[in-house]
Amino acid sequence: MMVSDWGGRERCVILGEYLVETQATVRSAAQIFGISKSTVHKDVTQTLKNVNKGLYDEVQKLLYKNKQERHLRGGEATRLKYSEMQRGNG
Repeated sequence: MMVSDWGGRERCVILGEYLVETQATVRSAAQIFGISKSTVHKDVTQTLKNVNKGLYDEVQKLLYKNKQERHLRGGEATRLKYSEMQRGNG
Protein backbone atom coordinates (compact mmCIF):
# COMPACT_ATOMS: atom_id res chain seq x y z
CA MET A 1 0.00 0.00 0.00
CA MET A 2 1.50 3.31 -1.01
CA VAL A 3 0.96 6.73 0.57
CA SER A 4 -1.62 7.75 -2.07
CA ASP A 5 -3.85 4.90 -0.84
CA TRP A 6 -4.31 6.32 2.68
CA GLY A 7 -7.66 7.91 1.83
CA GLY A 8 -9.33 10.17 4.35
CA ARG A 9 -8.01 8.38 7.45
CA GLU A 10 -4.90 9.39 9.30
CA ARG A 11 -1.88 7.27 8.39
CA CYS A 12 -1.06 6.79 12.07
CA VAL A 13 -4.48 5.19 12.70
CA ILE A 14 -4.11 2.81 9.76
CA LEU A 15 -0.62 1.83 10.90
CA GLY A 16 -1.73 1.43 14.51
CA GLU A 17 -4.68 -0.77 13.57
CA TYR A 18 -2.45 -2.88 11.32
CA LEU A 19 0.12 -3.39 14.06
CA VAL A 20 -2.47 -4.37 16.67
CA GLU A 21 -4.48 -6.65 14.36
CA THR A 22 -1.47 -8.51 12.97
CA GLN A 23 0.88 -8.24 15.98
CA ALA A 24 3.46 -7.07 13.44
CA THR A 25 6.78 -5.39 14.10
CA VAL A 26 7.54 -1.81 13.08
CA ARG A 27 10.02 -3.16 10.51
CA SER A 28 7.49 -5.49 8.88
CA ALA A 29 4.80 -2.79 8.83
CA ALA A 30 7.23 -0.41 7.14
CA GLN A 31 7.89 -3.00 4.43
CA ILE A 32 4.17 -3.70 3.90
CA PHE A 33 3.24 -0.01 3.60
CA GLY A 34 6.33 1.04 1.64
CA ILE A 35 7.51 3.64 4.16
CA SER A 36 10.50 3.87 6.50
CA LYS A 37 10.71 2.31 9.96
CA SER A 38 11.27 5.81 11.34
CA THR A 39 8.01 7.04 9.83
CA VAL A 40 6.03 4.11 11.23
CA HIS A 41 7.58 4.54 14.66
CA LYS A 42 7.00 8.30 14.74
CA ASP A 43 3.41 7.90 13.57
CA VAL A 44 2.50 5.31 16.20
CA THR A 45 4.44 6.80 19.12
CA GLN A 46 3.93 10.54 18.63
CA THR A 47 1.13 11.37 16.19
CA LEU A 48 -1.26 8.57 17.21
CA LYS A 49 -1.22 9.72 20.84
CA ASN A 50 -3.01 12.92 19.81
CA VAL A 51 -5.35 11.29 17.29
CA ASN A 52 -6.59 8.09 19.00
CA LYS A 53 -5.47 7.60 22.61
CA GLY A 54 -7.07 4.15 23.00
CA LEU A 55 -5.36 2.76 19.92
CA TYR A 56 -2.12 4.45 21.00
CA ASP A 57 -2.28 2.58 24.33
CA GLU A 58 -2.79 -0.75 22.53
CA VAL A 59 0.13 -0.06 20.19
CA GLN A 60 2.38 0.83 23.12
CA LYS A 61 1.67 -2.56 24.71
CA LEU A 62 2.59 -4.28 21.44
CA LEU A 63 5.78 -2.24 21.03
CA TYR A 64 6.79 -3.12 24.59
CA LYS A 65 6.14 -6.82 23.94
CA ASN A 66 8.14 -6.68 20.68
CA LYS A 67 11.00 -4.97 22.48
CA GLN A 68 11.03 -7.70 25.13
CA GLU A 69 11.08 -10.41 22.45
CA ARG A 70 13.54 -8.91 19.98
CA HIS A 71 16.55 -10.72 21.41
CA LEU A 72 14.71 -14.00 20.77
CA ARG A 73 14.01 -13.07 17.13
CA GLY A 74 17.64 -12.03 16.67
CA GLY A 75 18.89 -15.25 18.19
CA GLU A 76 16.65 -17.31 15.92
CA ALA A 77 17.87 -15.42 12.85
CA THR A 78 21.48 -16.09 13.84
CA ARG A 79 20.76 -19.78 14.47
CA LEU A 80 19.16 -20.12 11.03
CA LYS A 81 22.06 -18.31 9.37
CA TYR A 82 24.63 -20.68 10.83
CA SER A 83 22.44 -23.71 10.20
CA GLU A 84 22.30 -22.76 6.50
CA MET A 85 26.07 -22.21 6.43
CA GLN A 86 26.70 -25.68 7.87
CA ARG A 87 24.42 -27.34 5.33
CA GLY A 88 26.27 -25.59 2.52
CA ASN A 89 29.66 -26.80 3.78
CA GLY A 90 28.50 -30.32 4.70
